Amino acid sequence: MLKFTPILLALLYGLVAYRFSAWRTRKELDENSAELADPAFRPVLERLAAALDLPRIRVHLYEIAPVNGLAAPDGRIFLTRGFYTKFTEGEVTAEELASVVAHELGHVALGHSRRRMIDFSGQNALRTAIAMVLNRILPGLGHLVAHGAMSLLAARLSRGDEYEADAYAAALLTKAGIGTEPQITLFRKLEALSGGRAGSAPAWLLSHPKTDDRIAAIRRLSDGWQG
Repeated sequence: MLKFTPILLALLYGLVAYRFSAWRTRKELDENSAELADPAFRPVLERLAAALDLPRIRVHLYEIAPVNGLAAPDGRIFLTRGFYTKFTEGEVTAEELASVVAHELGHVALGHSRRRMIDFSGQNALRTAIAMVLNRILPGLGHLVAHGAMSLLAARLSRGDEYEADAYAAALLTKAGIGTEPQITLFRKLEALSGGRAGSAPAWLLSHPKTDDRIAAIRRLSDGWQG
């Protein structure tokens, strides 16, 4: 039993670390956000809500500059001030911004936050186990090898989540009568805003799929539904 103690401790540490991170994230969001109330954006939110048979969809405005959207562990949906500014300045349409909300709703509906908690804890335990074995063969290097392997695994799992959330968003946007084109055009705009840097790294190192791959996957879904 003693030989498994480090692995059990690693598993417990992963659970505690994730819980602490979720608490810290919630505190940060509570202190720096408020519900977004914009009459120009409300109609597309109402269409999404109707497609989900919900009375309304709450979206919160997170007061930071980067262009991003996120789903909090407690299920709330956030758009950053930087993203919202792109909308008010006319660089992003209401339908494109709605595709971000639909994507984050996908993360919530598909339970990705809960899955990440399990994955993080399991990866931490697996990292410890691999390091224990490899350190017998590669003294001093086992931890580095195990960390690299788990980083690759985490990136792959994250890419899977993004594809799933994209598919959920595509289905929701289609049901709402908005369609997938705003989702695709927004991806193109985001690639331009990042200066193409997202596509410069090897795909297996990225936590998000490459833009062209995401667009191709959405088009395949859309074509299949139309057929």
